[in-house]
Amino acid sequence: MAEQEQPLLDAFIDVYMSSLKYLDEFISEPAKAFHLSFEQYLILREITRHKNVTLMDIASQRQVTRSAISRQIRVLLRQGYLRQQPDENDRRRLYLLATPAGEQAERLIRQRIDHRFQGWLDMYGEDQAQELLNFIRNFSQVTRLKNRDN
Repeated sequence: MAEQEQPLLDAFIDVYMSSLKYLDEFISEPAKAFHLSFEQYLILREITRHKNVTLMDIASQRQVTRSAISRQIRVLLRQGYLRQQPDENDRRRLYLLATPAGEQAERLIRQRIDHRFQGWLDMYGEDQAQELLNFIRNFSQVTRLKNRDN
């Protein structure tokens, strides 16, 4: 790395340590009151929004392994936010359904997230939020393509 690029790298590291970690905390905090990670909340959200969702549907959508989703779902089942229901035509196929407690938790977490996000928009404005979103999308796309080609 060229010596003149070192301050830029140091600045990126500083931003990561002071800001990006906070962004993760900012996003995940509303679910903590329900003893859920943000990933678990997103799974619960998917299940409350769609019918006949299976573990494999979620794993496929997120492009992760079945076991990664299974660990998350186990927590949701244990905490009483989800239940499983066998398909009437194929008892091996299990649908994931939100319990009343799961539906209420999803609704309350969503309200908290909406409130936090609105505060963020009020502070920074929609234009800046859109710029950040566009940058993150571009960064992700370029990184995925580069990693795929290597």
